[in-house]
Amino acid sequence: MFWKRKRNKPTNFKCPECGQAHSEWPALTFKSPSNYHNLSDQEKVKLGKLDSDFCEIHYQDQIDRFIRVTLTQKVNDACENLDYGLWVSLSEKSFSDYKTNFDSQNHEVCYFGWLCSTIPEYENTMSIPCDVITRKGNQRPEIFPHQDFDHPFVRDFYDGISKSEAENRINEMIKTMDDNNM
Repeated sequence: MFWKRKRNKPTNFKCPECGQAHSEWPALTFKSPSNYHNLSDQEKVKLGKLDSDFCEIHYQDQIDRFIRVTLTQKVNDACENLDYGLWVSLSEKSFSDYKTNFDSQNHEVCYFGWLCSTIPEYENTMSIPCDVITRKGNQRPEIFPHQDFDHPFVRDFYDGISKSEAENRINEMIKTMDDNNM
């Protein structure tokens, strides 16, 4: 889990990694796409390649390709938003283009991707269609779920969630970090 500096947060959250109390909301992150996380340890070694920004799973008949992205969830009754660090799958062409331009400070493009992180607050968030927008300055790409896709996660993204819901999500994800691939 990584932490971002936020202002005016009265609630403290204890970081399970460093043990320190932080007054800012953490960005809720996933260490790997669910597709990789769900592999056995043997399969991860045999089929997978994972680093902090890229993941590949090499099956006999196909290669699945994933990149790490961000999503900012609007919180309606707070000055802050809730940030997620998620994973999406990309086509071979998009993955190759992104990887080739990964170190470019000025690479801005839109890819199509599928969400590949299982977000505990929702039933099946796998395969939600998204626009993946790269950003200048080597920031991780940001995703925007397709608004016409009927799913509670998509509705919440566009309508926002309450501050209490955001804090509940933070507390639940911190409690279950290891179990939920965070």
